[in-house]
Amino acid sequence: MMTELKAEAHIAIPSPADYVERIADRLFSFDAVVTNEGSGMDFRFPFGQASLGLSPDALTVRIRAGDAARLARLKDILATAIEVHARRAQPRIVWQGDLAGDRRLAQFREMRVAGIEDLTPHMRRIRLKGENLTRFAEFDGMHVRVLFPTPQVPEPGWPEAGPNGLPVWPAEDRRAPARVYTIRKLDVARGFMEIDFVMHGDESIGSGWAASARPGSIVGIMGPLGRPVRSAQWYVLGADETGLPALGRILEKLPAATRGFAFVEVADKGEEQIIAHPPGFELHWIHRNGKAPGEDARLAETICAVSRPAGTKCFSWFAAEAEAAKQVREHWRGKLGLGRDETLAAAYWRRGALGPMAG
Repeated sequence: MMTELKAEAHIAIPSPADYVERIADRLFSFDAVVTNEGSGMDFRFPFGQASLGLSPDALTVRIRAGDAARLARLKDILATAIEVHARRAQPRIVWQGDLAGDRRLAQFREMRVAGIEDLTPHMRRIRLKGENLTRFAEFDGMHVRVLFPTPQVPEPGWPEAGPNGLPVWPAEDRRAPARVYTIRKLDVARGFMEIDFVMHGDESIGSGWAASARPGSIVGIMGPLGRPVRSAQWYVLGADETGLPALGRILEKLPAATRGFAFVEVADKGEEQIIAHPPGFELHWIHRNGKAPGEDARLAETICAVSRPAGTKCFSWFAAEAEAAKQVREHWRGKLGLGRDETLAAAYWRRGALGPMAG
């Protein structure tokens, strides 16, 4: 018989009702079933349960799950939601109960390079091997935070779990810079994951590391991250090179009866890839042919022009440069009035800036 693990945190926050709607909206996006119970809310996730209890000056969070990995997942997403949306109240979260004080960070793994393959002139796939990768298949998050050794920090210290369940990082002189990438392929039984890197010289940490990586090279991996893609009968998907690994993974996992459209912007025909997809799905490539990344408006314009079929369960997904993502998000959420349960538009990079996402 499975032993249920439980934890709770009593968090002093003036007027928690000012924040709870935004906290709940974020939790809902993790495929939660939400019910209101008096002055609080209950959330049933695929991996456990949580409740929020409100008083005039505090928020009480209670969670329960079937094992340590699922309990750590709940601590992670609950603490993140509260710290993000109640930031101005400076919440101090300390979990009590099962696994309280455990400094092991459940979402961290040290990985070693086991293989390198160039898919196209500007896309390199790297296979990483590690132990106990089950959690990366369980929570529907497609992304991981990759912690890169650098010439300045060749032997970084790895993070530990803090009292709020979130990472506590080492001192700056031992901290590895982190970027978010997509798990393109995961094989738990054989103990590896594959990550695709857009190659554009040494101007970004990820591309520079991928260019110099050799079998046996070490990186840290944290995850999984990201909102799950909701199940639907029809999809429209859009991405540039940075979102292509995620789009490819989505397409290859869709049921055979799924219909829809996918549009991918790449530099030229040489950057196209063979991606398996359902027979009722159309995959279209948009070539920049000399235009710089982020300067071709056709991807966002094409996505916004697609009409969703009436009477069909639909989901719309987009991942590309920040301005394009903003345009698509405003079209879906503003003009069409679609909600989080029907759309996801993410900025993976921004022109003129090096950010935490791949790219």
